[in-house]
Amino acid sequence: MSVQYDLAGQKKAYEVWAKFYDKVYVRFLADGQKKAAAAAAACGPDILEVGVGTGLVLRYYPPTARVVGVDLSEHMLAKAREKVVAQGLTQVRGLSVMDACRLGLPDATFDAVTVPFVITLVPDPEAALSEMRRVLKPGGEIVVASKMGAEDGPLMKIETALAPIVKTVGWSTDFKVSRLAAWAATTPDMSVVEVTSIFPAPFFKMIRIKRAG
Repeated sequence: MSVQYDLAGQKKAYEVWAKFYDKVYVRFLADGQKKAAAAAAACGPDILEVGVGTGLVLRYYPPTARVVGVDLSEHMLAKAREKVVAQGLTQVRGLSVMDACRLGLPDATFDAVTVPFVITLVPDPEAALSEMRRVLKPGGEIVVASKMGAEDGPLMKIETALAPIVKTVGWSTDFKVSRLAAWAATTPDMSVVEVTSIFPAPFFKMIRIKRAG
């Protein structure tokens, strides 16, 4: 069965979120944002950020980076553009409206692709990851930061019970690291090379997926 997209619905939701997104997440997710930006920058200067939102991560990329950010929401990007100007973020080379599953970018363009706290919101994560791989240079990395569900045990049962609540803030108890690993396993040149916990809790993870050089 093909994945059904409700892009209009998502854009409407992001229009509402854009008004207060920063107040909710500017400090709460800062640790993961910093670490994702640093991991991406370690791969090289050319970086694509998928789901750039209001641009909270942009300030963490070094001045030597060349960052392109894409997002589904023009309203979110408007906030990001304000930050680029106000904070003098010369490392940001472009911000564009784009669907993560249909990136209008050339093959093998970026040293790294960052996906900060957005992978669980994508209707077809595997299709999006394949698009990220397409635009990634050999030897580059996809860096995912996100809330990840427990694989088993008591915590998984608790998360299942809380699923309706966490869904309202865009997180999923069903999305697990094993799903990323399973996607990588279907693509011979991609492999998960690191999984680390990030603040504010152990179930927040940063996952590095490397493309063979």
